[in-house]
Amino acid sequence: MGDDSEWMKLPIDQKCEHKLWKARLNGYEEALKLFQKIDDEKSPEWSKYLGLIKKFVTDSNAVAQLKGLEAALAYVENAHVAGKTTGEVASGVVNKVFNQPKARAKELGLDICLMYIEIEKGEAVQEELLKGLDNKNPKIIVACIETLRKALSEFGSKIILLKPIIKVLPKLFESREKAVRDEAKLLAVEIYRWIRDALRPPLQNINSVQLKELEEEWVKVSAAPKQTRFLRSQQELKAKFEQQQAVGGDADGGGDGEEEAVPQVDAYELLEAVEILSKLPKDFYEKIEAKKWQERKEALEAVELLVKNPKLESGDYADLVKVLKKVVGKDTNVMLVALAAKCLAGLAAGLRKKFGQYAGHVVPTILEKFKEKKPQVVQALQEAIDAVFLTTTLQNISEDVLAVMDNKNPTIKQQTSLFIARSFRHCTPSTLPKSLLKPFCAALLKHINDSAPEVRDAGFEALGTALKVAGEKAVNPFLADVDKLKLDRIKECAEKVELTYGKKTGGAAEKKEDKPITGKTPALSGTGGDKETKDVATKPGPLKKAPAVKSGGPPKKGKPAAGMGGAGAKGKKGPETKEIVESELSIEVCEEKAAAVLPASCIQQLDSGNWKERLACMEEFQKAVELMERSEMPCQALVRMLAKKPGWKETNFQVMQMKLHIVALIAQKGNFSKTSAQVVLDGLVDKVGDVKCGSNAKEAMTAIAEACQLPWTAEQVVAMAFSQKNPKNQSETLNWLSNAIKEFGFSGLNVKAFISNVKTALAATNPAIRTSAITLLGVMYLYVGPPLRMFFEDEKPALLSQIDAELEKMQGQTAPAPTRGISRHSGGGGDDGEEEEQEDVGNDAVDLLPRTDIGDKITAELVSKIGDKNWKIRKEGLDEVTSIINDAKFIQPNIGELAAALKSRLNDSNKILVQQTLSILQQLATAMGPNIKQHVKNLGIPVITVLGDSKNNVRAAALATVNTWAEQTGMKEWLEGEDLSEELKKENPFLRQELLGWLAEKLPTLRSVPSDLLLCVPHLYSCLEDRNGDVRKKAQDALPFFMMHLGFEKMAKATSKLKPTSKDQVLAMLEKAKANMPAKPAPPAKAPSRVVGGAAPAKFQPASVAEDSGSNTMESKPDPKKAKAGGVSSKAKGVQGKKVLSKPNLKEDDDKSGPIFIIVPNGKEQRMKDEKGLKVLKWNFTTPRDEYIEQLKTQMSSCVAKWLQDEMFHADFQHHNKALAVMIEHLETEKDGVISCLDLILKWLTLRFFDTNTSVLMKALEYLKLLFNLLSQEEYHLTENEASSFIPYLILKVGEPKDVIRKDVRAILNRMCLIYPASKMFTFIMEGTKSKNSKQRAECLEELGCLVESYGMNVCQPSPGKALKEMATHIGDRDNTVRNAALNTIVTVYNVHGDQVFKLIGNLSEKDMSMLEERIKRSAKRPSAAPVRQTEEKPQRTQNISTNASMLRKGPAEDMSSKLNQNRNMGSHSETTHTVPREFQLDLDEIENDNGTVRCEMPALVQHKLDDIFEPVLIPEPKIRAVSPHFDDMHSNTASTINFVISQVASGDINTSIQALAQIDEVLRQEDKAEAMSGHIDQFLIATFMQLRLIYNTHMADEKLDKDEIVKLYSCIIGSMISLFQIESLAREASTGVLKDLMHGLITLMLDSRIEDLEEGEQVIRSVNLLVVKVLEKSDQTNILSALLVLLQDSLLATASSPKFSELVMKCLWRMVRLLPETINSINLDRILLDIHIFMKVFPKEKLKQCKSEFPIRTLKTLLHTLCKLKGPKILDHLTMIDNKNESELEAHLCRVMKHSMDQTGSKADKDTEKGASRIEEKASKAKVNDILAEIFKKIGSKENTKEGLAELYEYKKKYSDADIEPFLKNSSQFFQSYVERGLRLIETEREGKGRIATSTGISSQMEGTCVPASTHTVSSSIGNTNGEEVGPSVYLERLKILRQRCGLDNAKQEDRPPLTSLLSKPAVPTVASSTDMLHSKLSQLRESREQYQHLDLDSNQTHSSGIGTTLASPSSAAANIDDLKKRLERIKSSRK
Repeated sequence: MGDDSEWMKLPIDQKCEHKLWKARLNGYEEALKLFQKIDDEKSPEWSKYLGLIKKFVTDSNAVAQLKGLEAALAYVENAHVAGKTTGEVASGVVNKVFNQPKARAKELGLDICLMYIEIEKGEAVQEELLKGLDNKNPKIIVACIETLRKALSEFGSKIILLKPIIKVLPKLFESREKAVRDEAKLLAVEIYRWIRDALRPPLQNINSVQLKELEEEWVKVSAAPKQTRFLRSQQELKAKFEQQQAVGGDADGGGDGEEEAVPQVDAYELLEAVEILSKLPKDFYEKIEAKKWQERKEALEAVELLVKNPKLESGDYADLVKVLKKVVGKDTNVMLVALAAKCLAGLAAGLRKKFGQYAGHVVPTILEKFKEKKPQVVQALQEAIDAVFLTTTLQNISEDVLAVMDNKNPTIKQQTSLFIARSFRHCTPSTLPKSLLKPFCAALLKHINDSAPEVRDAGFEALGTALKVAGEKAVNPFLADVDKLKLDRIKECAEKVELTYGKKTGGAAEKKEDKPITGKTPALSGTGGDKETKDVATKPGPLKKAPAVKSGGPPKKGKPAAGMGGAGAKGKKGPETKEIVESELSIEVCEEKAAAVLPASCIQQLDSGNWKERLACMEEFQKAVELMERSEMPCQALVRMLAKKPGWKETNFQVMQMKLHIVALIAQKGNFSKTSAQVVLDGLVDKVGDVKCGSNAKEAMTAIAEACQLPWTAEQVVAMAFSQKNPKNQSETLNWLSNAIKEFGFSGLNVKAFISNVKTALAATNPAIRTSAITLLGVMYLYVGPPLRMFFEDEKPALLSQIDAELEKMQGQTAPAPTRGISRHSGGGGDDGEEEEQEDVGNDAVDLLPRTDIGDKITAELVSKIGDKNWKIRKEGLDEVTSIINDAKFIQPNIGELAAALKSRLNDSNKILVQQTLSILQQLATAMGPNIKQHVKNLGIPVITVLGDSKNNVRAAALATVNTWAEQTGMKEWLEGEDLSEELKKENPFLRQELLGWLAEKLPTLRSVPSDLLLCVPHLYSCLEDRNGDVRKKAQDALPFFMMHLGFEKMAKATSKLKPTSKDQVLAMLEKAKANMPAKPAPPAKAPSRVVGGAAPAKFQPASVAEDSGSNTMESKPDPKKAKAGGVSSKAKGVQGKKVLSKPNLKEDDDKSGPIFIIVPNGKEQRMKDEKGLKVLKWNFTTPRDEYIEQLKTQMSSCVAKWLQDEMFHADFQHHNKALAVMIEHLETEKDGVISCLDLILKWLTLRFFDTNTSVLMKALEYLKLLFNLLSQEEYHLTENEASSFIPYLILKVGEPKDVIRKDVRAILNRMCLIYPASKMFTFIMEGTKSKNSKQRAECLEELGCLVESYGMNVCQPSPGKALKEMATHIGDRDNTVRNAALNTIVTVYNVHGDQVFKLIGNLSEKDMSMLEERIKRSAKRPSAAPVRQTEEKPQRTQNISTNASMLRKGPAEDMSSKLNQNRNMGSHSETTHTVPREFQLDLDEIENDNGTVRCEMPALVQHKLDDIFEPVLIPEPKIRAVSPHFDDMHSNTASTINFVISQVASGDINTSIQALAQIDEVLRQEDKAEAMSGHIDQFLIATFMQLRLIYNTHMADEKLDKDEIVKLYSCIIGSMISLFQIESLAREASTGVLKDLMHGLITLMLDSRIEDLEEGEQVIRSVNLLVVKVLEKSDQTNILSALLVLLQDSLLATASSPKFSELVMKCLWRMVRLLPETINSINLDRILLDIHIFMKVFPKEKLKQCKSEFPIRTLKTLLHTLCKLKGPKILDHLTMIDNKNESELEAHLCRVMKHSMDQTGSKADKDTEKGASRIEEKASKAKVNDILAEIFKKIGSKENTKEGLAELYEYKKKYSDADIEPFLKNSSQFFQSYVERGLRLIETEREGKGRIATSTGISSQMEGTCVPASTHTVSSSIGNTNGEEVGPSVYLERLKILRQRCGLDNAKQEDRPPLTSLLSKPAVPTVASSTDMLHSKLSQLRESREQYQHLDLDSNQTHSSGIGTTLASPSSAAANIDDLKKRLERIKSSRK
């Protein structure tokens, strides 16, 4: 039991992973309970189990597995995140559950799969199940089939994709396992239930017995199935379904609509496409043109056979279609016509939509061929035209069909009408809009009046079908003039149509209806036809109610008919819908009729001579008219009475006004006919110009226009006006017309007639007429658009400019909605009619333009010209086309063969012609208008192909053409079908980027797109990973717009076909695009239906909210967590995340007692990883969008207390204030929590910066100040991620208008420098200077100035030069404060940095420069010590540094970082004082008062005045002088000047480098100054070989660089080096590592073949040769020998180095061997032998012998031989530095050589034994001494024992006063030597009690703090070079030296030191480190000590500080101060103990 209890204590998730099955079983049981208990589907608890669910289902123990499956099922059902586990769990179920013997396991596995489908993961599950079908285990296959079957039967064929299943079915039927076959059979039956006969074609090839069995089963299949289980997103359907189940009986009735929707799978979709073009007979095209009809027949039969394939591969069928069309149209043999028609039908059926582009060509030909009487031909043609129709839309072929309808041949008319009738059946009200109905009805009305009865019948059938499909409301207006008999006949036909197709089952009617379709190729018989037919049925609902359904659709926006109130309602009656037709009455009849309705007196006085009587008569007349009923009013009689003498010649204006008013009344109130109108119009036009009566006349005309419709009235009026002479009448008529058009709209107006009248008016002499005409043009322009201007292009320029001005005024305005004219004539459709009318108005207007037919001008001759071989002739052809189109202006869509001819020119080899063709196509689009639609497929798509052209101008022309076309056609035509996706598929980068760019521009403007857009997605994804960057960018830009139309789900689904790596990348991009997805342009407002009350289950609300409230503001966005609880998302605000009343309040308060920040281990790291991997959005925005807020919320949910989070994300700002108060309160107590959530807290605060409420902002800033104080106390270091997601937003606030806020923000920025490197802050603040807000720019510039002042030039990023140039640009800013800030900042820099500033700034405009100089003068600060700046926020910083030192803030060595461009000004001393505040700010008062507590919590520490610690620093006189890079006089500060110049040697800028080298050369040539270089030699050489490396790698490769420059640079380098190596004392300072690198650089240069190509290359190589000889002779011989040995070793090891290189190294070695006799005594042989030992260790003899050349082995032997010869047996005494002599053959080899030479000389053999013995003894004692000393020096060199070592050395020296430690010191660095000396002196003074020497404190504390790596930090950073050796104390001494030197203190002069001959000793560097490696380690130490001080613990900090703090005082300084300090330090130390 002991074991049990162990695991019983574990948490559930750990139990589930336990190795004991019992533990797992128990874990699963508890998990199951837990899963059923958690009611929040978004609870963070779920995420814990994400990775475990797969283990639940794949448990190896069967018992545990069962329980695991149950738990997994519960998880999938309830967890919001379960979807993420789909793939792995489903695959686990398939492979590990379906093979289990227990039925229960399989059952649970199946349930889990179905549950995944329910939570919308059907595809992934299906994918896994299909993979399972390939498993070898039949059990698994059976289970997978069963699961698929179950899923299909429950979820239906919409959710389970059948295509992939049907693909594998035949394979399953072939299985050897009976169980599999049986299961497959059941699955096939289930599929058949859903898709019926569509399943037959794919299974036609299975075993006939099986097929027969299936057929038997299929027969039994009962009624259509229904979906019984629903996805989570289909909850509304589910509710409906359950309701039906409850009602029970009504399932049939209600299910009617659904039933029809089920057979959605089309057999066509399930088939594989067949490629037939390549299978055509080779001689097909010759045969088809053959003279003999038999040959032609053979060719056609071959095609017929091929097109029987039900699905064809898309390709270029243009030629094939062309020849078939020719046969149909021209062939004399009718059998062949029928055969060709069959072939066309087959093609159309097999290609479907892809055939659409050819439809336009063949339709007219087929229709015209209906003149044939033979039934088989007619039937074949019918089948062909029907098949073709299905591939296109009625809209596209309408022009061709309408053209044929006017044919004289009655059979053609009849068949066309029948075809239209059949076509209409495939339409729905939406695909049959008024714009289409109108021309068709007009043409069919002619047919029903035809003389031939069959034509009439066909016409009736077509009209009846139209009436049935579109509804009476739509069709009646066009049937206004049809008499009653015919109308009844049409309605009768309409009812018949309904009969044929309302019934779904049996009956003769169905057979009859199907007839035109059945004859088609098999693919269409069952499905194609039916599908289309049924579609029609489903759209309007049950067909009987069609019209009603239509009117009940979306609410209409129309207004009720104006004018007559209720008249519209009566309009349903037939006769009244017609125009009122009236015969002309004689005057007698009129008088009679008038007398019946008017008072007698009135009639008598009509022609009275007295005007008063006439006036009275008119008044009575008016009264009578007003009282009359419409039906009683004899309009014609009344108006004739008014026209009776004096009629319109009435002289009295009052009477006339009355008369005109009465006319208007009659027109409004009566049934006013055109006949009546003609009686009065002439008179009205006559009076229009009258000053007094004009307005009444216009009123009457408007009333008549309303009665008789504007188009007719306008035509009459304008004609009458222009037949008169009166100019006033003409201009006023035009004015009236302008107004009328605005009121009535433009529909139906005859543009052509107006245009000729307007032209007449424009030519009139009277200016008023011209003005009116131009105004009228302006109004027309509103409706017609730009094409209108084309008619007036030939007017005089003056007039044209007036017209243009008027049109210009109208541009951008939209035509007003018509307010009149929607009168009774539109029948019942008043309000609806208007709405649709308006949509078409634009097109109508354009359609009204007179179009020329240019078909006859496109002659065969012209077409052949365009296709000619000679390009000039082709060009002539194109020119002709251009002029044809120009002359015609507007053309009809019939352009014959022109389309094909132009298409072939688009890929003309001559690009000029391609461009010309493109411009023709642009013209064509404008000329043809919207009718160009039908050419999109055959001409538009080829233009898109041209977008892939390599020439820029051709692509631009193509793009312009496509845009012109798209303006005319809209986008639908382009996006339909596969053409666009085929284009995108081509891997042409130009094509891809242009096309994607075009789509990105067009898609956002569309409301809806064809579903075919989805076909482009796979290619879009491949573009996302295209090699070409532009393509990738364009694809990313287009992504959100694709998603806007297709939705994220579909797009994500489409990624399943991608490779896993691509898939992840694409999904990440999709997530990103989802965030940027725009809303669709003004979609109809249906959103609310998604989340209705609480009906939608809470789980799905977040999703719908996300979609619907994309545009909402942050506040109103419901929080998914709350939505769950509250049920209704909109109420979420009130619901506080908990069920409101579920807990008593008391409990809620308890809740708040816990910590507010929960520490999640590695939470922050994980978040950063996610952000890096783009799993979440990068925190980067201009204003925070909802998705950012949501993301932050979810990230916070796991680590912030729930109640606090509710406050933080509350909509009300007061809650934010509360949250901040709580956070401030908990700041001190929850430090760790705050740090663990710091990234989230900072992100949340950035959101607060975007709030408008000042109180929140102030509170946030207060919190930030406290937060950064805390962080700097905790020595926390901001991560890059935290900084980049916070600082930019903080910087925005620097520009706040309120002073208080700006001040706070600046204070926070200052504090941030304590926890984030100033140099990085600099870049962020620099970005801030680019803001549009001038306050922000100014403040940022000031802040930059402060940074430079505090930290020196090093903070400037990327380099001081760039930064200053950037700052200087602001001197010219338009805002005064910004200018001042920029000037002040640069002055600050000047104060730190001297005149060098002007160099760095570069060129300024004169004005700016003078302002700057003026300001610098005014500031009158000599460049002296940078000012000490002290603010309340920042600790005081010392700045007592000579300006030169501040230029080069690092020690000499450090400056030579290999990062060349950061060579100067990289790290800075002052940065150390600031960024590492605690290191150098030792406030003794504070420490003394501190009673031993290590850490001071109070931020006050930072703000202390630290005066007394700095006083001693100010005592020594620092030598300060203006910057001058020239060495004009020597002074102690030369060192830093030299450093600066040396740093410039390695500059990337050639001139800088040359100048620096010249300066150094000048120094080296003057003997008295040359010694200044001492101590800088290594540094100089490193800079030099870096420059060599730079030239070799960069400059030489740079073609832009003038090679003379390079030669000049080379000669400078070589010259100054030769100068150097002539001065032996300096040459000897070069250390081994540096020499090695130098030799490497020089030898590489000698071998650089590129140099030989230069003019003076030879000369360069000769000088290098000379230099190498100098180096070999003058350097320290040990160092150079050692360097050459190491170099040889490296070059032999490096595979890349050339044999030439090694050869040159060996030549150098031979030269050295020759020099050995003179130099042997100055060489440290121990070192050389150690190097040879290492060499031989790496290259044993065998290995050397394998070398290609025998040089290496000979070189080595020669060297050793020479040494032996010169040294004799003593050579063996020099092996002291070799630890293990057996590692190489060195010793053996030496002995051999010795023996050999002894044998030869023989002289030494007879030495007496005594001497021999004594020698051995001596050797032994010497060895012993050597060992002891070696041991001691080892200790001194090691980190831990350095003190002990020094003490031992001191003892040893005391004991053996004559002991010689020189050899040990000889080889070490100067620093090490001086360290040892000082150490010994110190011990001496200590032991002899001379404790009052001032330096002692300095040194001892240095020993603790600087030299000895006491703190773990320094150890970690400084030990271990890249080569793995240890770095001795020398490094630390060097640092000390740097520090002293910076503070202007003397370092001990060279002479004080004992003479030291050579540099490196064993303890320091056992093998030669490359000098750059040493540098790297030093750089890293300095950098780390500077920026990452926070890893030091406080104690070491203090020791450190005390060391450095005191060293700053020079030994000569006043002792008193130092004593005081010492005492205080002692006190502190003792108190610490």
